[in-house]
Order: sequence, then structure tokens, then C-alpha cells
Amino acid sequence: MHERTVVSSDDIDRVVQRIAHELLERNRSAADLVLLGIPTRGVPLAERVAAALEQVDGVRPPTGSLDVTMYRDDLRHHPTRGLAVTGVPVDVTDRVVVLVDDVLFSGRTIRAALDAVADLGRPRAVRLVVLVDRGHRELPIRADHVGRNLPTAADEKVAVRLRETDGSDGVDILRPLRPTGTAVPGAGA
Repeated sequence: MHERTVVSSDDIDRVVQRIAHELLERNRSAADLVLLGIPTRGVPLAERVAAALEQVDGVRPPTGSLDVTMYRDDLRHHPTRGLAVTGVPVDVTDRVVVLVDDVLFSGRTIRAALDAVADLGRPRAVRLVVLVDRGHRELPIRADHVGRNLPTAADEKVAVRLRETDGSDGVDILRPLRPTGTAVPGAGA
């Protein structure tokens, strides 16, 4: 694999600050929000956004994690894994729920998250925050707040690193190595 860093630690810090300001522009106060991170890296991102909201608004919204494992439509294609602890700190009914994830790709994880939120209550609204939108959607889902749009090839991988889980911050694009002289599909003549 060939690795290229496309988002730095400083970039991530700026994105978190910008997203906090955008959330406050769309809502009266951070007190109206409930931030739910999707494990693994969505959880520390949600905590960072909550801290940034507190710096700006003086109010830290309730923040938790939302395990979507049992709501996924591809369970039969993946080996069984343990459930993450779902920590939703308050009733979501009549609140603005902000789902936070690291990468938006096909949209299937977010569809599962929407099903999980519906089982928790009836929020006034649900917003989606993602650090990276890489395209290739399979479902009609879009993020309300995007840190960075990174168009990628289908065979590339986007690797998000966060200091809470990985020891450092950054976003890398991983490209498979292609033998010399091998045509890239869709490259044209």
C-alpha cells in the first residue's frame, strides 16, 4: 500500500472548531444538542466537538456513544463481534441528536445509526457530522457538517488516526500498489 497524509493534526483541530460554530449557527444553544459518537473514532470526535461547543457557548452538551452493530444490514457478511457499550446519557426525545462519525462512505453505518436512534426515542431533528466524506454512497445519505471532502477511488482506503485511539491525529489515503505497466480501470486511452 502507498500511504499519503491528506489531513494533518492542525487541520483536524480547525475542522472541530468550525463544526462547533456551524452547529451553534443552526441551533439556539449547545444545551439543545445531544452528541452521539459512532464507535470507534466517532466517540472521541464527539467529545472534541462537545469541548469546542463548551468553549464557544459555555455549555457542554451531553455526549455519548451509539453502538449500531445490531442494526447493520451486513451482519451475515462479517464475523460476530462483541457489542460496544451504548452510552446515551439522556432521553433523545425532543432533542437535536448529532451523530458523529469519522468517515462517510456507503452510508450504511449511518442508516443503522438512524434505526438505533429511532429505538431510543423521537428526536426533534437528527444531524450528521463527519470528519471525512469520501463519496461512493450506496444510500441517499449526506452529512450536514463535513470536515473534509476527499474524493477517492473505490479501491483506496481512508485511515483516520486520532490521538485518543491511535496516539496521533491525521487522515491518510492508502492506495494499493499496482505493478508497473498495469492500466488503471477507467483511465482511458
